[in-house]
Amino acid sequence: MTPTKSKYANVLHKCINSRFIRDVGIVGTGTAGAQAIGIAFAPFITRFYGPEALGFLGAFLAIVSILNPVAAFTYPIAIVLPREDGEARDIALLSSLVALGNAFVIAVILLVSGDFLVELLNLQAMSAFILLVPLVMLFSAWLQIVQQWLIRKKKFNLTAQVAVLQALIVNGAKTGIGVFKPLAAVLIVISAVGTLIHFLMLGIGAKRSGLPMDGKSFIDMNPSSWAVAKKYYDFPVYRAPQTLINAVSQSLPVLMLAAFFGPTSAGFYALCLRVLRIPGQLIATSVSQVFYPRIAEAEHKGENLTRLIVKTTAVLALVGFIPLVPVVAIGPWLFGFVFGPKWVVAGEYARWLAFWIFFAFINRPSLVSIPVLRLQGFLLVCEIVSIVLRLLALLAGFYLFKSDILAIALFSFAGAIFNLSVIIMSIWRSHFMAKEGTGS
Repeated sequence: MTPTKSKYANVLHKCINSRFIRDVGIVGTGTAGAQAIGIAFAPFITRFYGPEALGFLGAFLAIVSILNPVAAFTYPIAIVLPREDGEARDIALLSSLVALGNAFVIAVILLVSGDFLVELLNLQAMSAFILLVPLVMLFSAWLQIVQQWLIRKKKFNLTAQVAVLQALIVNGAKTGIGVFKPLAAVLIVISAVGTLIHFLMLGIGAKRSGLPMDGKSFIDMNPSSWAVAKKYYDFPVYRAPQTLINAVSQSLPVLMLAAFFGPTSAGFYALCLRVLRIPGQLIATSVSQVFYPRIAEAEHKGENLTRLIVKTTAVLALVGFIPLVPVVAIGPWLFGFVFGPKWVVAGEYARWLAFWIFFAFINRPSLVSIPVLRLQGFLLVCEIVSIVLRLLALLAGFYLFKSDILAIALFSFAGAIFNLSVIIMSIWRSHFMAKEGTGS
């Protein structure tokens, strides 16, 4: 064997035997299975329910996504970081109590002002289901707790299997019931129940791997819980506001399209965003789940963090470019062919949103490295600037140009700038930490 061939053979052997790559493959397989199920059912769901029903669902999920960051003040993200499991359990218990308290507060607020909210957003048909929001918020927080625990314990097989099963249950229910009752209410209720099912299935595995799952544990605030609350203060102080602002900025188009152009436009946006995020959910999410504990471990061992971030980002860029081209070139035709002629406008949206989604796809390694790189404060400032730019972009499209498509285009470019800024800063910070001797 020639030296060159031997070199490539060694590289291939290392890749095959790399635990990181194997774990990404496991998570990716589960995510791919879940996405494949969603894609298979999507043409039926879009033809049964139509843009208006999906617009109401998109608005409901947008409200939930805005509240999710404050559900547990992002404490669950810290579960992966401690060296000892005992401290990680304390974070999980703290997260669950915070989530219960916040869900109660949101429920009271919606009882008082829920009708005003649905009228403001032109979503009166959703008023009967507005109190599902705090419930889904609570289920989502519990789901994140068990997900982060399983990521910590590297139980990627379990998360992959549950992702496929949950996708099958939810999409099967939407399609089956949609044959007889193609209503927005059906989509909203199934989505809420689907989150609870996802949590319960993963919770069984989390309990077996050492996470307390009994009711007493979830409401037991002991001195160690207060200690971790103080130790990881940067999550509620910096990460929660940052994540909240990010959720608001990403949900703005759905809510503003519903308010200014009606739920049908919101439905176009919701579908195209779901389709465009498939590569991100399929690959980047898998990479994120594996990369987070990997870079935390690398920081503990003093490894080269910059090299890890740059290599993973470059690979994602090569992969993400492949679906970008056909969406930009023939997006309207693709959406009309796959989902039905009523969805051609969604393809126009997709042409412009593809640029933002591409940079959001490749910034996953940088984003999950933020806690390790101690950049929570920077990310918060960056999010504040970003949401201002995105809001101005949408308002310009709505009021100056009176065009939903141009509003989406301006919003997409603002999002691309934000994600590129996060990538550049994380690479610079990791290099700076190496020079300081806090990482190498």
